[in-house]
Amino acid sequence: MQGLILIVDDEKPTREGLAQLFADDFEVYTASQPAEAFNLMASERFDIIITDLRMGQQSGMSIIDKALQLPYKPKCIMMTAYGSIEIAVEAMKHGAYDFVSKPVQLDRLESIVKRAMLDKTEDLSPTPLQANTVPMVGQSVEFAEVLDKIQRVAPAKTSVLITGETGTGKELVAHQLHHLSPRSAQPFVPVHCAALPDNLIESELFGHERGAFTGALQRHIGLFESANHGTLFLDEIGEIDASTQVKLLRFLETKSIERLGGNQLIPLDVRLVCATNRDLQAEVKAGRFREDLLYRLNVVEIHMPPLRERPSDVRLLLEYYLRFFAKENGVRPPILPEEVKSILQNYIWPGNIRELRNFAENMAVMHSGKKIETSDLDPKFLAPIGQGEVSPTLEKSEQALISEALKKANGNKSEAARLLGIPRRTFYRKLERLQL
Repeated sequence: MQGLILIVDDEKPTREGLAQLFADDFEVYTASQPAEAFNLMASERFDIIITDLRMGQQSGMSIIDKALQLPYKPKCIMMTAYGSIEIAVEAMKHGAYDFVSKPVQLDRLESIVKRAMLDKTEDLSPTPLQANTVPMVGQSVEFAEVLDKIQRVAPAKTSVLITGETGTGKELVAHQLHHLSPRSAQPFVPVHCAALPDNLIESELFGHERGAFTGALQRHIGLFESANHGTLFLDEIGEIDASTQVKLLRFLETKSIERLGGNQLIPLDVRLVCATNRDLQAEVKAGRFREDLLYRLNVVEIHMPPLRERPSDVRLLLEYYLRFFAKENGVRPPILPEEVKSILQNYIWPGNIRELRNFAENMAVMHSGKKIETSDLDPKFLAPIGQGEVSPTLEKSEQALISEALKKANGNKSEAARLLGIPRRTFYRKLERLQL
């Protein structure tokens, strides 16, 4: 990797430490304040700019704004103290490539810079928290909380359980965890457990030796081995059978597997990320899921909130996907007037992002370059549901679930939120909205 990098920070130890970190791969320039950085940007063609957010009374945001006006558009990475997550997200909306929290985790920053250089070479446009071709778009507090958790857990080796309703983007979270980790150059192997028959899932995951069963004519390398040194993503983990659960637990305890029909332990370096739309605690109580396996998988939980809980993100998502599908189909994006935006923002999107994507693709193809009128919308979007509300049926279901969780938690709201697998802040907002 060769290129020019500019590091802007008013703290000398930080500047010099980062300069030393990248000295082998870059020609490194440093600046202690925005004015000095502006002079360097005018005379040099930087590939990467790493800037602190706050430098005394000055802001690194001005550096990003200036950099993105340059014809060569360097990739800008923001450094920000923990707790300034919303400001960092705002910076990415302005065009920043990514951000890291201080104190800086050097391996994570190196991974981001490596990815930024690859994207710079391919001339990709920056998207909020972009990880190669996998975008995550949003500006709500709920979305910022998810980003913050991804940022903190991505560099680790620990297992992660992603929870949330169908269509909320759990696989996108898994992609982000991989691409923002030191494993980003290694394989990311997704597995949709529900799509694999029970009699094949063990063989697909762990592989088999020749003669392990009828039809096993040769050795088969499983998905665990394919993901060695990378990330294995098991979607719909609640669907796996008891036998596979035992083998999965054994891997988590020993970091090794045995192929079916074999007797040799194969050590592996695989990070396991799982996702589910089920209540796994309820599955444990029903005897369908091992409690010890749940504890092993759920070292860190990331909950993806449904769109109805982050309506402010709907507009950004619509704009992004309308442009995306218009470009993909070689047409001009349709025009979305304010009246239609308001209607779509107030809709509850029961299918979440998956439903919104389908809607955007239809509009991009059927209304290329045209203004989308209210009359173009399906009647379901025009149902009298107010801002931030949910349909009566859905509201009744939520009330029942929350009441049951509070009962099981003996009135402890934090415990009830944990049982439901949602952040406490979201739980309290639900209580207020439902008047419970």
